[in-house]
Amino acid sequence: MELNSSDRTATAVQQQSTKILIAGGFGVGKTTMVGAISEITPLRTEEVLTAVGAGVDDLTGVERKGSTTVALDFGRISVSSEVIVYLFGTPGQDRFWFMWDELANGALGAVVLADTRRLDACFPAVDFFEQRGIPFVLAVNCFDGADR
Repeated sequence: MELNSSDRTATAVQQQSTKILIAGGFGVGKTTMVGAISEITPLRTEEVLTAVGAGVDDLTGVERKGSTTVALDFGRISVSSEVIVYLFGTPGQDRFWFMWDELANGALGAVVLADTRRLDACFPAVDFFEQRGIPFVLAVNCFDGADR
């Protein structure tokens, strides 16, 4: 028996995709999170920190950090054959925040990462999503030696 085009459409799997942002302050682990949960090798836009950025980026609490995201991180999770989640990690420094509005366009929600050594660094991300009405969850990244 041959299927006509309307039968094939009815039996085809309808794939849905959604977009989730991974956000937070500088050095909280956004790139690491995307890499840890993505089923594909993530796309990263990491660049080496230079002496020029030393006066611009606050390295307090992350003195050993050697690179930073300058545009985005991208990964993917297949929840099922019908549902795909695309992960977009945001840059953390204030000077790259112009990217956030573009990355947030069409997002279902976000994960805001917080570092207990520098909790104040997560507040701008929380404010960003609250002001735009984008749902988010707060995740605490527990670093060695930090308060639990």
